[in-house]
Amino acid sequence: MQPKTWAGCHVPLITPFKDDLSVDWDGLKRLVNYFIEEEKCDGLVPCGTTGESPTLTNEEHDKVIEMCVKEARGRVPVMAGTGSNSTAEAIERTKHAEHVGAAASL
Repeated sequence: MQPKTWAGCHVPLITPFKDDLSVDWDGLKRLVNYFIEEEKCDGLVPCGTTGESPTLTNEEHDKVIEMCVKEARGRVPVMAGTGSNSTAEAIERTKHAEHVGAAASL
């Protein structure tokens, strides 16, 4: 992750869920594109507390960040929520976020 000056509006994304409590991946893609294309946000922040990070499995958490980075397609930076009550888990999440192209971690 490269040092960067952050300015503007960076949207803390919700994580949409289906009725069966699985992540609504299509809904997440729609949210990413909506905030970039319609709201002209300056960045996205998936997997913060607004994104229901405590309710996601580790696999879902990683996939949400990866999908946001992929769907943003470099149009805006993604600041990935990588926090955890476990220091080791937070380090692993941060490494994963960097690996998939997140611009920063939170």
